[in-house]
Amino acid sequence: MNHKTTRREFVKNGSLIAGGLLAAPAMGNVNFFSGAKGEIKIALIGCGGRGTGAVTQALSTKQNVKLVAMADAFKDRLDGCYKTITSEDMASLKGKIDVPEANKFTGFDAYKKAMALADVVILTTPPGFRPIHFEEAVKQNKHIFTEKPMATDPAGIKKVLDAAEIAKQKKLNVVVGLQRRYQDSYRALFDRKDMIGEIISGQVWWNNSGVWVKQREPQQTEMEYQMRNWYYFNWLCGDHINEQHIHNIDVMNWFKNAYPVKAQGMGGRQVRTGKQYGEIYDHHYVEFHYADGSILNSQCRHIPGTMSKVDELLVGTKGSIYCDQAAIKDRSGKVLYAFDKKNERNPYQTEHDELFAAIAKGEHKFNNAEYGARSTLTAIIGRMATYSGQVIEWDKALNSGIDIMPKEYSFNATPPVVPDADGFYPIAMPGKTKYF
Repeated sequence: MNHKTTRREFVKNGSLIAGGLLAAPAMGNVNFFSGAKGEIKIALIGCGGRGTGAVTQALSTKQNVKLVAMADAFKDRLDGCYKTITSEDMASLKGKIDVPEANKFTGFDAYKKAMALADVVILTTPPGFRPIHFEEAVKQNKHIFTEKPMATDPAGIKKVLDAAEIAKQKKLNVVVGLQRRYQDSYRALFDRKDMIGEIISGQVWWNNSGVWVKQREPQQTEMEYQMRNWYYFNWLCGDHINEQHIHNIDVMNWFKNAYPVKAQGMGGRQVRTGKQYGEIYDHHYVEFHYADGSILNSQCRHIPGTMSKVDELLVGTKGSIYCDQAAIKDRSGKVLYAFDKKNERNPYQTEHDELFAAIAKGEHKFNNAEYGARSTLTAIIGRMATYSGQVIEWDKALNSGIDIMPKEYSFNATPPVVPDADGFYPIAMPGKTKYF
């Protein structure tokens, strides 16, 4: 199958149905605001650290923007975010925040209520919730900034791709937080990628010591504990190959304008073996194969005391692109081009600057959800490959219907995985874990 083109397997007979979302006629003008005098109203869905950063960046754009609603599963997270963005340290945001208590929503259905009050929604919850939140935002005709990744399982990817088609028909702008695509140095390298000829291989890394751990509190239900410690459960995070390493994987997909047809690899839990690390691995090494025969070697690791490296290297027939160095070199190592990072803009801010500028002008400029979903699926098939030790084919995974999400969203509901009597969670075992 050719993965360079936008696939239409979800569109049949000119109409599309996605989880109850009927495709709507394209809107002639996407500059639809609920506020007075062109004011763009924002709702924040997910008030953790990334949500706080994203809404700060949205409110720091040049447009007439205002935060009018907030939603989170946990009240303390919402209150903490609100306190931060209204503090003296955030004086530049004064006058851009108008969120009365009535517009602060908590619980699993809070997102629907907050979205209804806004023109633009910011989706920054743990990624497991991304498909249902994205689908609802499109249903409510909202422009969207969504953090990556777009899902944690193939069923979620299907849902996102279906909704992305509807967003396109409705002319909704969607920006996904794969910020390398908004980074000046990466854009400059992309514009000059032909200098290295045909890209025949790549190496990408996200190797470091890992991230935070949230300890279990006595009063917590199992559902609350997993949501608080969400990084370590696949239904919420998708493992760090999905949550973090997607950035590096996406660079290869972007520069190749293609997606892998299959993946195989290895991984495991060598150091982070405690019960506090849930069910995810501490290292993955994946070999992704593209239809033209090119191969991406991908590695990510969360092990303290080991080599740290977050970077991408793209190898072509005439030379190579060194992303961290922002340089292009020929086969002998001679520098053909080097980007001066001295005046490089903050890509996290650029994402919002360009999104809100397009919305204010009434332009339909962004539909990042498609590539965001496909790069997410790339990471997911990588995880499936390391967990099983088998070759995972793209199309088979995409159409598998594999769904690892809960059947019920409630703090008293049983999550998809539960600990044994000693508090340890089931761990995927290569050679024993099966998907097909």
